[in-house]
Amino acid sequence: MGRNPAVGRQGPAHHAAVIPSEASAKALAVKQIRSEIGHSETMRRTLRALGLRHHQQTVQVPNTSSVRGMLIKVRHLIEVSPAQES
Repeated sequence: MGRNPAVGRQGPAHHAAVIPSEASAKALAVKQIRSEIGHSETMRRTLRALGLRHHQQTVQVPNTSSVRGMLIKVRHLIEVSPAQES
């Protein structure tokens, strides 16, 4: 039968990362806030390709169109912010 789609992660409290445009930041800080357990293998591979190996880990990635595409795929598992300039 499956899970009722009307129950769970929906409505205004639903978390989905907002990804800044390429013009607003050169690099992005990406933090994994939800586990990959229970998600498809392609999502797990996407997290690994971004450099995220553990829950609550933060990595810096360049703000390119290919990386933004990967971030969109796993936007419900991550939190994105502009990286600190150093």
